[in-house]
Amino acid sequence: MNADSRRCNELSETIIGRAFVVSNTLGAGFLEKVYENALAHELRKAGLTVSQQCSVDVRYDSVVVGA
Repeated sequence: MNADSRRCNELSETIIGRAFVVSNTLGAGFLEKVYENALAHELRKAGLTVSQQCSVDVRYDSVVVGA
């Protein structure tokens, strides 16, 4: 396993672990935005840079159909 693959695995483990923390702490029943904000907070606590709800241009036949 090379360094990039190892780093990817470590990052995945961090993200999944923090998602479980949020899920186990909050439980069910909140709006999606609550879980999104809580996960972003957990990831930032873990030292990761987080961007939320970034807009992305979606193109179809050279035309932007969604942003």
